[in-house]
Amino acid sequence: MIEHAQPSVRVRRPRLGVEARSPNYRWWALSCTSLGMLLAATNSGTLIIALPDLERSLHTSLLALVWVILAYMIASTVLVLSAGRLSDLFGRKSAYIGGFLVFAAASLGAGFAANGDQLIMWRILQGAGSAFLFANSAALVTDAFPREQLGVAMGANMMVGAIGLVLGPVLGGALVGISWHWVFWFNVPLALAGAGWGAVVLREIAKHDGVRGFDLGGTATFVVGLTALVLAVSRGGLSGWSDPIVIGGFALAAVLLPAWVAIERRGRAPMLDLGIFRDRLFAAASVATFISGLVRYALMFIFVFYFQGAQGDSPITAGLKLSPLAIGMLTSSPLAGRYSDGHGSRGLAAAGMLVTALGLALMTVLVVGSSFALSAAALAIVGVGSGMFMSPNTAAMMGAVPPHRRGVAAGARMVLQNTGSVLSIAFVLAVVTAAVPKSTLFRIFSGLGHGLDSAKLAPFIANMHAALWAMVVASTIGALVSTMRPAHQPT
Repeated sequence: MIEHAQPSVRVRRPRLGVEARSPNYRWWALSCTSLGMLLAATNSGTLIIALPDLERSLHTSLLALVWVILAYMIASTVLVLSAGRLSDLFGRKSAYIGGFLVFAAASLGAGFAANGDQLIMWRILQGAGSAFLFANSAALVTDAFPREQLGVAMGANMMVGAIGLVLGPVLGGALVGISWHWVFWFNVPLALAGAGWGAVVLREIAKHDGVRGFDLGGTATFVVGLTALVLAVSRGGLSGWSDPIVIGGFALAAVLLPAWVAIERRGRAPMLDLGIFRDRLFAAASVATFISGLVRYALMFIFVFYFQGAQGDSPITAGLKLSPLAIGMLTSSPLAGRYSDGHGSRGLAAAGMLVTALGLALMTVLVVGSSFALSAAALAIVGVGSGMFMSPNTAAMMGAVPPHRRGVAAGARMVLQNTGSVLSIAFVLAVVTAAVPKSTLFRIFSGLGHGLDSAKLAPFIANMHAALWAMVVASTIGALVSTMRPAHQPT
């Protein structure tokens, strides 16, 4: 008797996660984008708390120290629109995973930097990786969630970011106690985990942009023009506005940025579809995002040097003292996102800006020796206001554009926010360093200001107050701009 072989049956192994059409996919996608948000927020906090130690360990100048921050921000700013466009063309999942991998490699290299120049170069590569994360995080969430739940999703992302802001300064203080190198190396396993998780759970939902091609002319013009502008503003605050490089940067930007707008208007497949700004909601939310960037990032920059320099706190103590800012965001972000889903973003975004202005105004009474309770209350108020503004504003922007343009819209949002952040640091440095002796500045920015008498620290404190009042004005303007969006448009 001849036995016939049974045909082999391929057993399909279960795949982690769910298919894109499943109603549960949105939560898998949110878990991955939240991991990216956690990485970005934690990295920001750990590095900024380590700046005084970096200056002492690498023997950098104040200009080089500032460029450790600015190089990353400039790279991510000028590349994020290009990253968004490439993602719309070739897929957001691949771009998002690639961003994690580049970030991991750059973080590993940064920890081995032997001097300030090497560290700046690695930070530029970190910025390139983060551009792909920033350009795709909000777009992936918007693809996965229905419009009526978008505010909740963005609020959850912001909440995770706030957790990162809480952990970052405290973790940074602890890592600096071991070695400044670990401020960068801790990113490596987190970024690799993000890449692996994204490869497993993310699905490509949005159709690729049907208009093929990449706007090389527009991209090159934009990158060079915006880099020139950011370089001029950031260098001018430190080296003086008559510096030839500063003047040349402004001149180059004045020529290239208008040329870029003209190129984008005529292009068949523009890097940035300027038509998205015809929507009043998107346009008003975009301007408010820029103003938020002006206010929020420079605030942490100021307080790191206020706590470690003027107050004489250790890095870990300074990190703990910064935590009320993030705790305020952690508390308000998810509530604000849920509220905006049913009631729209206009009133909430405007109120968030006003609450932020109130907290900033309270900070202007801080002096050397002020109690922690006072600074904690002021930082918490600013955090609550930021959480009230950020998640509804982001959800409103992303919900206002068609699905196939969300990568570019997310990129535009990050360009505006990061440009505001870069300009705010340049402005704050120009203000806080005015009329302060260089010897005093060195001790403050290297974390060695404790022991200086109040008279020597008085110019720095007065300048800090002036910068804070300027932020109050900017935040109030942001509230007015937020009222210009449609009266009731739930996200």
